[in-house]
Amino acid sequence: MNHGNHTSNRDFILVGLFSSSEASLAFFSCLFVIYVMTLTENALMILLIRGDSRLHTPMYFLLSHLSFMDILHTSNIVPKMITDFLSGSRTISFVGCGFQLFWSLGLLGGECLLLAAMSIDRYAAICHPLRYPVLMKDAVSRLMAAGAWLVGTLNSIVHTVNIMHLSFCHSRAIDHFFCEIPALLTLSCLDTSNYERIIYISGIMFLLIPFFIISLSYIQILHTVFQMKSSQAQKTSLSTCSFHMVVVTMYYGPSIFTYMKPRSYHTAGKDKFLAIFYTFVTPMLNPIIYSFRNKDVLASVQNMLQRNFLYKK
Repeated sequence: MNHGNHTSNRDFILVGLFSSSEASLAFFSCLFVIYVMTLTENALMILLIRGDSRLHTPMYFLLSHLSFMDILHTSNIVPKMITDFLSGSRTISFVGCGFQLFWSLGLLGGECLLLAAMSIDRYAAICHPLRYPVLMKDAVSRLMAAGAWLVGTLNSIVHTVNIMHLSFCHSRAIDHFFCEIPALLTLSCLDTSNYERIIYISGIMFLLIPFFIISLSYIQILHTVFQMKSSQAQKTSLSTCSFHMVVVTMYYGPSIFTYMKPRSYHTAGKDKFLAIFYTFVTPMLNPIIYSFRNKDVLASVQNMLQRNFLYKK
């Protein structure tokens, strides 16, 4: 494909996920459905939490920020993919690539920290119920959310500045569906070993440590649950923890494999496949797993439907 008449010397070309038109059409249809579902689910979650006083708790406060991050994360990537598919152009400007990279890294890092904060909240609620009001005061949950946004943004600034100051002397074709660090590193002709060490440090801070905190929290939660006398409570808690850990693994696992591997071990096909999980799949599943399986949220949905539809008849 000749892009020469449509790109400047500083523009990049996003290769995308599929090359054949039939596969692209099928993926586009699936992607559009997933994107609409993600926006609808997360927007509904935010509206429910804001509108129902019963959901004004630290757990749901953190969930509302998770939903907002998921909306921004998918909206940073999917609309560009849809526009490229409809227009037939796969170019992205240098500034546009930097902008997409900045938001992607900031939201990825922020969400990693926020998921860890949510696991701490669940640990405090289940393992220390009497001390929970003191441990998770409103000020604490606000500090957790603000910290996730701030630290994620600062980390993103560091990496975006480093990446966009590299010399890209090879092809300008990014073999990915959005601007991501591993894909951009392969285009650089410079020795990036020093910068890769910074990536590993960030990976430890934003991926390994939060994943360890989440795992440790749920181990403690399960230990407490198994000491309960009620078998029904054990089954419910075990089911909830299992679903949470599946989603967490789907988010952290691909991210760890993507950002913690040396540059020489990266392949475009694997990187794109892994990125699907933390850009499309988990943002769609998060509201379902964390919220819509909860009886309080279901009751809030029922009340909203009654207020807006049944009472109008």
